[in-house]
Amino acid sequence: MQSPRERSRVAIAGNPNTGKTSVFNRLTGANLKVGNYPGITVERFEGSLTLPSGREVVLMDVPGTYSLSARSREEQIAIQAVAGLPPLAPPDLVVLVVDATQLTRNLYLALQVLETDVPTVIALTMADMLPSLGQQIDIALLQRELGVPAVAVHGQKGAGIDDLRRTIDAVLADPASARGGWRWQPADDGLRADIEIVAGALPAAWANGSVDRRRALAVWALLSVDDGDELADVPPALRAAVDERRRLADAAGRELESEVIRGRYEWIDAHAAAALGERTRGRPTRTERVDALLLHPALGFALFLLAMGIVFQSLFSWADPAIGWIEALFGALAGAAQSTLPAGILRDFVTEGLIAGVGSVVVFLPQILLLFLFIGVMEDTGYMARVAFLMDRIMKALGLHGRAFVPMMSGFACAIPAIMATRTMERQRDRMLTMMVVPLMTCSARLPVYALLIGALFPPDKVFGLLPVQGLLMVAMYVFSTLVALSCAAVLGRTVFKGPKVPLLLELPPYRVPHWKSVLRMMWTRGSLFLREAGGVILVCTIALWLLLSFPRHPALEVDYGKWRAEAVETLAGDELAGQLGLIDTEEESAVFRRSYGARLGRALEPAIAPLGFDWKIGIGLIGAFAAREVFVSTMGVVYGVSDEAGEGSVTLRTRIRREARDDGRPVYTPLVGLSLMVFFALACQCMSTLAVTHRETRSWRWPVFMFAYMTTLAWLASLLVYQGGRLLGFG
Repeated sequence: MQSPRERSRVAIAGNPNTGKTSVFNRLTGANLKVGNYPGITVERFEGSLTLPSGREVVLMDVPGTYSLSARSREEQIAIQAVAGLPPLAPPDLVVLVVDATQLTRNLYLALQVLETDVPTVIALTMADMLPSLGQQIDIALLQRELGVPAVAVHGQKGAGIDDLRRTIDAVLADPASARGGWRWQPADDGLRADIEIVAGALPAAWANGSVDRRRALAVWALLSVDDGDELADVPPALRAAVDERRRLADAAGRELESEVIRGRYEWIDAHAAAALGERTRGRPTRTERVDALLLHPALGFALFLLAMGIVFQSLFSWADPAIGWIEALFGALAGAAQSTLPAGILRDFVTEGLIAGVGSVVVFLPQILLLFLFIGVMEDTGYMARVAFLMDRIMKALGLHGRAFVPMMSGFACAIPAIMATRTMERQRDRMLTMMVVPLMTCSARLPVYALLIGALFPPDKVFGLLPVQGLLMVAMYVFSTLVALSCAAVLGRTVFKGPKVPLLLELPPYRVPHWKSVLRMMWTRGSLFLREAGGVILVCTIALWLLLSFPRHPALEVDYGKWRAEAVETLAGDELAGQLGLIDTEEESAVFRRSYGARLGRALEPAIAPLGFDWKIGIGLIGAFAAREVFVSTMGVVYGVSDEAGEGSVTLRTRIRREARDDGRPVYTPLVGLSLMVFFALACQCMSTLAVTHRETRSWRWPVFMFAYMTTLAWLASLLVYQGGRLLGFG
């Protein structure tokens, strides 16, 4: 028996949408730690709990799953966590969260857990909703049939949580009292032989424990291991044994999965009805009435687009005030440092490198928090499952499922929170594929670049005297990026992320009022993780980019700017003198900038970007844009020595771009060059923050490098096609 002071491990498992997270949050309170499972980019939530006896418990939230017979890498975590397969330690207890309104379906997972011979406690959620369905549950009978304790709880309101704590405490003190009375015995001799042979092929690290545990793992392997699975940790000997038994079963015309499933459901059908009274059919429930609207093929889709419009508008407009406050705060900090520190490299580093770098991280927080607020509300109310159902048919054609639509839609505002939102997707393959195409959506950071180029190079004419050319171009860039993103999803889903087609299994839970404490905690967790992990990478990259564009500090210049200033002081006075000195400062800054390491790199890039219609100055702008795409505008302002803040609405910058000419008098920037540059920006991964957050989400530099490589290649080829194709057609 364990000492009360030993830290026992308790796994919280259950089907999706059963209230498992609410129960976990109630048990752990604020004692939450977030990490990743070993070797896989799936979040792992752990919390601590002190039981009435004083026993210290570590709780682990297991990803929701409908069964332990899983083929995806993430779903394998469920069997690893419940059965204690390496690299996860075996739990001392499993708390299985069961939705009382869906008892028959939830009991299938319960039987699988009991087969592993792990002490188990059933936490019955939503039992309070049974009377409205004309049902009631006999908890005492359910406990006798399963042979394990069962407790009715309400995760959101906290009812029954204290009873659950006491039950956990009692079972940890006496594990034999909760090992269950269910043990599946296959009636078919062939299936028994299959199980025994596969059990003999289990690795030693898996096979320790009771005969029941070995049999349960053998059944899992028979149903889960095949040529189309994503299970990277299955030993070759076990895979070979399963393949052999499957081949023999196929030759004999047997269906192993049907044999196993039939045996379990025979028990469920015989016992579940006794514990759960049959529903007396009356009026449609509230959930059914709401679903008649929200799942309607036409009206439901229109309401969904309205909901997505609200989310989209929040990320675009509602976050703007908070973003403005953050920018003003860091601008004030930079101004204070500017006035306090003596002129020199230290002041420049603090103001332009350190403060600007931290600001470039924090400025994403409003959008991240808002997005996860909406996601949390949609998840808690039950609407997210309806979103996935509505969009699944469309997204399935692209190799994705419905849950991918929300992150992709969010990408119109910013790729950073959109990539983080892929965590709502259960399957790693789907999450990775969505992550790789989200940056192709036209985010808000591209708008200043489009506005500058369209305003400078395209006349304010109208098509057919009605539609403005400039507005149509802006809309066209959005449509273009969306079509490319969907096309890339279709291609990558059939090549790099090729995997077995797994049907979308969805539970449509009853509609509930959001548990605001859980939603706010999730927002806080996501925001703090971004600041702590992705933010560090973004800060380092921002400082590195500042160094690249700021050194060498004192290059040899062709103009004596000191002499120019002295002449201005001697000949001018008042506002005229101040204006002239400002112009000289801007010109000197531009001259120094043109001789920086970044400018040299821009010149080195010119041979590669010249076929796209770009010169070395645009090359500098592309390098500067890695800090953030909109920085392209201010970088070009410095290149051209524009002194009026170089905003996208800057007439001076637009005029300089419009009038820039080559030595032979031909304009450097033509509408064709502008279109080529916009296409490049639409497709290139010109955002180190996106790469940093992708690194954080994937726990690897492999995928950010792949993202950068394929998007840059795609951008170069598309821009080349636009520019060279336009020239061939006589638009150059």
